[in-house]
Amino acid sequence: MASSVKHFCSTCHGDGNYNAAVTWCTECEVFFCEDCEKPHSQAKLSKNHKTMSAENYQKLPSFMQEISSQCRDHNKKFELHCSFHACPCCVQCITDKHKKCQDLKPLSDILQQVKSSASVQIFEKDLKDVKENLDTAIKYLKIRISTINTEKSKAVEEIGYIRKSISDYLDKLEQDILNNLESKHSKLKLNIATLLQQMEERASQINQMLSQFTKMTQHATELQMYIGLREIEKTTSQTAKYIEDLERGDNFTEKNLEVNISSALQSFIQDVKSFGDININTSYPNLQIKAGRKDQAQYLVPYIFRAEKIKPSFLTRLTIPEDMKYLHVTACFVLPDGKSIILDFNNKQLLLFSNDGIFIRKVVEFTEHPLDACFVRNNTVAVTLGRANSTTLVDVNKSKIIQTIKVSHNCYGVVSDGNTLFISSGGSQITTVNLNDMCHTILEGMEGVDHISLFQGNIYGTKCHGNKVCSYKSTGEPLWMFQHQDINNPRGLTLDKNGFVYIASNRNNSIVVVSPDGKTSKTILSEDDGIRCPWATDINREAGMMIVSSEISDDNNDVYKTAFVYKI
Repeated sequence: MASSVKHFCSTCHGDGNYNAAVTWCTECEVFFCEDCEKPHSQAKLSKNHKTMSAENYQKLPSFMQEISSQCRDHNKKFELHCSFHACPCCVQCITDKHKKCQDLKPLSDILQQVKSSASVQIFEKDLKDVKENLDTAIKYLKIRISTINTEKSKAVEEIGYIRKSISDYLDKLEQDILNNLESKHSKLKLNIATLLQQMEERASQINQMLSQFTKMTQHATELQMYIGLREIEKTTSQTAKYIEDLERGDNFTEKNLEVNISSALQSFIQDVKSFGDININTSYPNLQIKAGRKDQAQYLVPYIFRAEKIKPSFLTRLTIPEDMKYLHVTACFVLPDGKSIILDFNNKQLLLFSNDGIFIRKVVEFTEHPLDACFVRNNTVAVTLGRANSTTLVDVNKSKIIQTIKVSHNCYGVVSDGNTLFISSGGSQITTVNLNDMCHTILEGMEGVDHISLFQGNIYGTKCHGNKVCSYKSTGEPLWMFQHQDINNPRGLTLDKNGFVYIASNRNNSIVVVSPDGKTSKTILSEDDGIRCPWATDINREAGMMIVSSEISDDNNDVYKTAFVYKI
């Protein structure tokens, strides 16, 4: 931003006068008023100095106003330019800091055509591109804030709807059982009350006879006594029989009210530990950012990452339930939330494990033997079904198959960049499926490729029968092919953020890393690390986590499959 401070004449200011400056000498680096500018422009030593108006000087950004032609360290004029350090230097700088620098040129030669050079247009374009990228990113992030606010509101509504639905349903069930209780209580109470009334009437009759019996014996005549006793005997006999009949029936059976709460409801209280999960699902942004120039950091020495620095650190092992131990892991990967997925060929199922490797649940079962799987986006994973010529999309959260994609060949390996699905045939074809419009494209020429992976638009694959690892452009054009004695029966493969290729070398009991150029390799995990017959491997690049399938033995020396998780 240009300075808004009014400048005064440097010469007059030294004498205590505050005359407004009209000129700035770029070589003397001082301001002059109208009176002082004239002798400066006429003096023999300074008449050829370049000047600019004070008004234009104020238009310069503040960081440019602070740039001096004098070396701050030695207070000498910059005369040379060091190409190695890309900086101006004075004569003293050469002695102090640039003794070994050989590419020194006169500064005047460098500055001669700087304003007319192509760099001005290039950096102006760079600034405009960066500004446009910032504006685009800011707009995108504002939209994202609005979107997640909407998502939160929808989630609150959904939670509230489910909560109300559960409450309404429980209220209905409660009212049904209360109505049932009221009905059975009323019926039971009515039966007892009716019987009670009948017995109280008979008891009243007997009590009356009993209370009159003494008077009867004192005052009645013999005939009256004789007939009266017969009447009493009859009444007593009838009442006794009435009581016996009641006793022989179920009238005195204790009928008690008892409530039996539904086992499903009790199980709900015990088993449901949470209302649900709140997940942050990662997907590729719909954000168009202009690419920067490759040569912007031409003076920086690039950092070269080497395979020798790759040292996986063990994190956890997936705990396979006892009743599921005899499985065959043909694919495994770490989800964005840190949970793990393994694909079981033997039992045709997809299994979910926690961040700590604890079994959570079976996600889905398949009708065909599944061969490979990969994470796609959000909660979706893709699973290939071999000779069924189909690949399924599975929603992990909902535990259901949401779509089946039919192709013209066997479905063997599968990988996705979030927008496109790549499905290998295990032969010479790979079908790409656009996940937005489900449009299919077939790539030819990748003969014998089994498992596949992606990195920066290129396709990588293993050829288990030829013990080879290969790389192709997205069009199918070959880039390189690598073969080494350490790679024997290669199966699953994956790539890290630096482009190194990790291969499950099945018969060598190892994980081998191949350099991005396909020229060198190194074994980073072996049988000494517990790796046995690895079939599948995958890397979550954002989290820097790698998962590897392996055989292990339990205490009874029974062999079964599991997977190890590492930090890389």
